[in-house]
Amino acid sequence: MKALDELVGLLTRLPGIGRKSALRVAYYILKTDSSFSEALADRIRGLKGAICFCSSCGAYSESDPCPVCSSPSRDRAVICAVEQPQDVVTIEASREYRGLYHVLGGLISPLDGIGPEDLKIRELVGRAGNGEVTEVVVATNPTVEGDTTALYLKRLLESTGVAVTRLATGIPVGGDLEYADRLTLARSFRGRTKL
Repeated sequence: MKALDELVGLLTRLPGIGRKSALRVAYYILKTDSSFSEALADRIRGLKGAICFCSSCGAYSESDPCPVCSSPSRDRAVICAVEQPQDVVTIEASREYRGLYHVLGGLISPLDGIGPEDLKIRELVGRAGNGEVTEVVVATNPTVEGDTTALYLKRLLESTGVAVTRLATGIPVGGDLEYADRLTLARSFRGRTKL
């Protein structure tokens, strides 16, 4: 069935969806009433037109500037630098952070041909050097690329006089030591705090 195969081919291009999952989704769509599949198609078609990038921080938003950047209750002295726009949603869900954001658009990865000039690093330095910002929190993943980007940002932002911090890493809440890998344990010991 050509139509089914084409849909499965498109669905497998989505992250985290293999052929089996794509087939399951396609068969589910076939079983549902046509109003569901039409609504799904309309939402997918309209998504790109309804969502934009915030011109200030680079996060996904339905308005420009985004609700975070336009909120007078946010702490404008702190900027959290993240890799992708969806990281903003993840951090906001914790309800712990009250500052602003800056989406880098990726991580420095020489093996993939991504250098500092390919990211929104100049814009971050400009925002950090405005005299109002006192801290930049680097919230990149604890990977080689994340660490490289964090160190690069630290060196670059030192000239602005702002404090550069990094999210703590280590053993997750509810995790067992016996399942923790060596690098996670090492980071946990280096990042330990007083009780």
